[in-house]
Amino acid sequence: MAFDLTIKGGLLVLPGGSHVGDLGITDGKIAAVGSLPAAARVVDAGGLIVLPGMVDTHVHLMDPGPTDREDFPTGTAAASARGVTTIVEHTHAWPVRSPGDLAEKLRHLEDRANVDYALAGHLWPEDLGGMGELWRAGVAFFKIFTCTTHGVPAVEGDDLLRALETLASFRGNALVHCEDEQLTRFAETKLRSDGRADPGLLTEWRSREAEVVAIAGLAALASMTGAKVTVAHVSNPIGAQIVAEARRRGADVVAEACPQYFALDEGEVEEHGALRKFTPPARIRTDDERDSMWATMRSKGFSHFSTDHAPSTLAQKSEGDIWSAPFGLPGLDTTLPFLLDAALTGRIEIEAVADLYSRAPARRYGLQGKGSLEAGSDADFVLVDPADRWEVRDEDILSKAGWSPYSGRVFQGSVVATYLRGAEVARSGNPHHARIGRFVPGPGALGG
Repeated sequence: MAFDLTIKGGLLVLPGGSHVGDLGITDGKIAAVGSLPAAARVVDAGGLIVLPGMVDTHVHLMDPGPTDREDFPTGTAAASARGVTTIVEHTHAWPVRSPGDLAEKLRHLEDRANVDYALAGHLWPEDLGGMGELWRAGVAFFKIFTCTTHGVPAVEGDDLLRALETLASFRGNALVHCEDEQLTRFAETKLRSDGRADPGLLTEWRSREAEVVAIAGLAALASMTGAKVTVAHVSNPIGAQIVAEARRRGADVVAEACPQYFALDEGEVEEHGALRKFTPPARIRTDDERDSMWATMRSKGFSHFSTDHAPSTLAQKSEGDIWSAPFGLPGLDTTLPFLLDAALTGRIEIEAVADLYSRAPARRYGLQGKGSLEAGSDADFVLVDPADRWEVRDEDILSKAGWSPYSGRVFQGSVVATYLRGAEVARSGNPHHARIGRFVPGPGALGG
């Protein structure tokens, strides 16, 4: 068999384990895996790890709304440079609530993406009747908030029940931000009346209790309705345990993990202020709590990893006080490096990196052709140098944020090159700005 490109002699990270072998690429697809003849173009991957391209299913790039915080060209360049080849994006500043919104956004995004992308829809309480139409138009999932956040209203009580019943009726997907509306509203009212404006108020406003209560309620409704839901950015083992218990009862509910809930401590907000303002906030107070999060990951208490990439510049973060500063952290520049470091320093297996940040999210959201090195899949893959050690520096961040909460940390393992459908889109941390990214329709548009 003749190939367009052969990747020779890398450590292939496959579902059944890792072994040295070759990839044969033809017409942007993986045509064969094994010991293969050389093609006209050969990439020597000796000494390198070959991973499927990462699939980040929780990304905010702001297009086509105000893009002073981030946009598709810059955000997807950061993604490609650090091994992410597919994203699922939604912005709260320009929510997709109808098929017309989706079509308008797709027109805007033509020639603006360096990686492939799916898009999510937002759900307002008054939009329940249009969910099926939007699903069939091609969104990958519906983003639902159980508390009012980022200008998006809460879907709670009977509205949430009806939303999940509707979702189950057409076998759709939802990503649900879980914080209880009543608890967060009461806490905010009290903190403001007490005159609080110190950074430490964040963890009292967006409390552990508010998150756990909302997760428990969602899990119960998912069990009753049969809806397929993912709990976004679960910040603590208790939340993950609630999800696991619901799964044991037959619910189709999983917990999404993000690096900030493993790497950042709750008390950092006191020192860094708005640079640690994201929600749910960091929860880790002790080494035992950190170890518990990693143990939960190793025991498959988390379904998959994502960034929740929601950047703001240092100037934007410093405007106003802790109440008015924007929520969110940048993450596309650092999430695969964070996971590679965890694997290469013994916290998790390298196979877990491929599963958590590529195979599992692609499978969860039905992104066809993504998340695999198996024959027939899109030729999206990442070459990694396991021997390289490097320091995260703000000046190297490609996101418009221009900073990272992990600045100063040293990571083991670096991304050598990223390939999208067989084309190199980044090398040695430098994106090629090829703008060859394509829309990946959700399963509803494909009859699923």
